[in-house]
Amino acid sequence: MSQLDRRHFLKITASAAASFSLGFYLPDTALAADAPQLNAWIDIQADDTIVIRYARAEMGQGSKTSAPMLVAEELEADWKKVRVEYATAHDNLRTNRAYGDMASVGSRTIRFSQEYLRKAGATAREMLIAAAAQQWGVPASECKAKLGVVSHSASKKSLSYGKLAAAAAQMPQPKDVALKDPKNWTIVGKPLPRVDIPDIVTGRIRYGIDTQLPGMLHAAVAACPVFNGTVKSMDASKVQNRRGIVQVLNLGEFVAVVADNWWRAKEALREVAIEWDVGSNGSLNSTQLMAQFKAGLTQENASIARNDGDTLNALKQATTVIEADYFTPYLAHTTMEPMVCTAWLQGDALQVWSSTQNAEATLSVAAQTAGVAPANVKVHPVQLGGGLGRKGSQDFTRQAVMIAKALPGKPIKMLWSREEDVQHDQYRPASLVRMTAGLDANKKVQALHIRVAAPSLFASLLNLPLQNGVDPQAVACFKDHPYDIANSLVDYVKQDTNVPVGFWRTVGHSQNPFVRECFIDELALAAGKDPLDYRLSLLPEKATRDRAILQTVAKAANWGAALPSGVFRGIAETEGYGSWTACVCEVSISSKGEVKIHRIVVGIDPGYAVNPNNIQAQMQGSMVHGLSAIFWGENTLKDGRIEQSNFHDYRMMRLNEMPKVETVIAPTGGFWGGVGEPTQAPLAPALANAISAALGKRIRSLPLKNHGLSLVKA
Repeated sequence: MSQLDRRHFLKITASAAASFSLGFYLPDTALAADAPQLNAWIDIQADDTIVIRYARAEMGQGSKTSAPMLVAEELEADWKKVRVEYATAHDNLRTNRAYGDMASVGSRTIRFSQEYLRKAGATAREMLIAAAAQQWGVPASECKAKLGVVSHSASKKSLSYGKLAAAAAQMPQPKDVALKDPKNWTIVGKPLPRVDIPDIVTGRIRYGIDTQLPGMLHAAVAACPVFNGTVKSMDASKVQNRRGIVQVLNLGEFVAVVADNWWRAKEALREVAIEWDVGSNGSLNSTQLMAQFKAGLTQENASIARNDGDTLNALKQATTVIEADYFTPYLAHTTMEPMVCTAWLQGDALQVWSSTQNAEATLSVAAQTAGVAPANVKVHPVQLGGGLGRKGSQDFTRQAVMIAKALPGKPIKMLWSREEDVQHDQYRPASLVRMTAGLDANKKVQALHIRVAAPSLFASLLNLPLQNGVDPQAVACFKDHPYDIANSLVDYVKQDTNVPVGFWRTVGHSQNPFVRECFIDELALAAGKDPLDYRLSLLPEKATRDRAILQTVAKAANWGAALPSGVFRGIAETEGYGSWTACVCEVSISSKGEVKIHRIVVGIDPGYAVNPNNIQAQMQGSMVHGLSAIFWGENTLKDGRIEQSNFHDYRMMRLNEMPKVETVIAPTGGFWGGVGEPTQAPLAPALANAISAALGKRIRSLPLKNHGLSLVKA
């Protein structure tokens, strides 16, 4: 990652606390706008249409609906009259980041922006009330806003927002506004349909891959199959005179074929003779990488993430020591829409249409790559055909702009093939974890040592220094485990490899809860206790939300009731991204290793539930994504190359395999948690615990296919 990217990451992270003030900068275009603009977020038209801007990416998570709901709630808007439009990164740059952080990552959209979005709505509401009060010559305190109308009960006067907007836009913005008590919410908390669904189902929506421009050319690309390799030589003589081929480019890190359509470009690329310089990594394989991880488990000097009590001494004094190694592999993202970006360089002006999770980073990288001023770059918002963390990085944006720079004046749409997508991803890091517990004579756990050997996302991808040498995602849900174990030691050994790593949905919580919660089941078995009762005995009373979500989901799953013969249960809970989640799975396994999932019950306490429809959809989608990884997800290395290339050997779950999913939304209020990432976290351990109970032996690595297990039709 470039230094510009690193600075950008630090900038947007640091801006979270200051985002409220940024949200009320009035852009220069406001005075000339067709509709009065009360602040950066809200335009109100004469016909009472309310335009609310959405500043992040929409990739199926539904926050293009939920975030505007927060604004509309405090605005006292009539939701039927709301229209949602994208804010743009170039407007954000021009207005000194009026919209704040635009990245859709880490389940942050609602929990990081809810306050300034609500205050944007409340501020506009008070300006509308002030305008009406001034017009009527009455105190603003006597006026009330509701459903897009300001009224004065004593005089029985009322005016719609559309009639007040022009005057309201001239009113001073109040310094302090009161936010509504949650008990008085009329929009937030309601299961409203997503605003983009009509366009999706009618085909009007435009994803990045749908970009069409006059005179547009298409590019297919191939990078070195060995990571960090470069082009040594290239012979394009076979294809240079072929119909539709415009140019074949050697761009050092990759080769691009540009043609009048993508299929011709892709087919011609196969016949370009490329000799790669693979460097010193051309013989690496997964066996060697595993040996590197194993060495980390016994390395003397490790970075300490948590150190309660005197764990190593307590382990020496334990009556019984239980030790187990758990492994989770590298995983590709494989979004349904592969990496795609359209770039059009005209003189010193650049336009970009990119399926990006971070439009600000796209603008920065595009400007840097093209060698133009950031103010000369426009990033046009498009819908994403999935993101899963992959489209926050800008390697594909840089490639597209490099090609456009080589062919100035022509819009170039660059699209990766599925093979390029699978074999040149930024993968979820592999991780090897050793769990060691010391039990006393009564089988009570006295000490827990967790050693993690894994690559560092923060050091290798973001080029950020590690605090105390610890990558926070590598030890996620270990460092902050809630269990009442007096002696707890969590340490980390950084084991970077040449395999590029990235943020994969749920990140560290996609793998570490599997390790932690499966090992807790091992301890429950050693103690001869029910897995639910054992967890509750380890959770202190102060862990109220852990206990509550665990008990709520267990009750919904009817934990403890008799099961049919051959059916087994598993349970798990964890906290992540500011929310608490739990899951119960019920399975049976045939003599051939065919797993039938009879039931999944998954629950979440996100504090406040903005849109239950979105939350339920995210929970169900998390199960689909998680099950694909749990059963089949694995990227392996041979001769320095990723072996998998497409869906035939990097398997996705199929419709007829999807089990029944029951969702439990249990908001307790008082905080704002994420949804898109945390609900996947307890699935793998709950399922593995059920399968281990059914098999009578412990599952300690994923995917399940490596244990001879397959998923049968639901």
